[in-house]
Amino acid sequence: MRRDQLEHAIRTACQIIEQPEIIIVGSQAILGTYDETQLPPAATMSIEVDVLPVVDDNDEAARLADLIEGIAGEFSSFEELHGFSIDGVDLTTAVLPAGWRERLVKVENANTAAPSGAPRFTGWCLDKEDLCVAKLCALREKDINFVGSLLNAGLANPTVIANRLSTVPAEHAAAAKRALNWITSRR
Repeated sequence: MRRDQLEHAIRTACQIIEQPEIIIVGSQAILGTYDETQLPPAATMSIEVDVLPVVDDNDEAARLADLIEGIAGEFSSFEELHGFSIDGVDLTTAVLPAGWRERLVKVENANTAAPSGAPRFTGWCLDKEDLCVAKLCALREKDINFVGSLLNAGLANPTVIANRLSTVPAEHAAAAKRALNWITSRR
């Protein structure tokens, strides 16, 4: 995936749910910090953009996520036309460390504006280390490959990731411990 595709996804998701901003929580959030030319191939392989509506109520987040999924999700005409899909997610999708909202990376430019130029939509992407925490708490092979590629390229800080793993919600302590074991084994 490329940065311009992420920007297109931001604009489209905001238009679908009629909201001015969304949060990108999946691997493509890395494109908020780096463009595809700076990233290893394993970091941009996904053709899905995981979008979290900016709401405080998880039922509302799930409703809006379903709306996104129905219009631009996997196997949609949107995916067929553009070569990537937009997956709506809710507040329970990603395990995130304390303070993650304060570290979001803003993506807002001419490419995130409606065709008329207004309104301009905003995509908030997870900070690179918070993204790595979320991926490592999931600890699937694709997540390990993603984080490993960022670490190997020197694009994420393993010490920061390890420190943030200790701040995930208590109900995810076992996942955080597995993730911490993985990251310390790489040192």
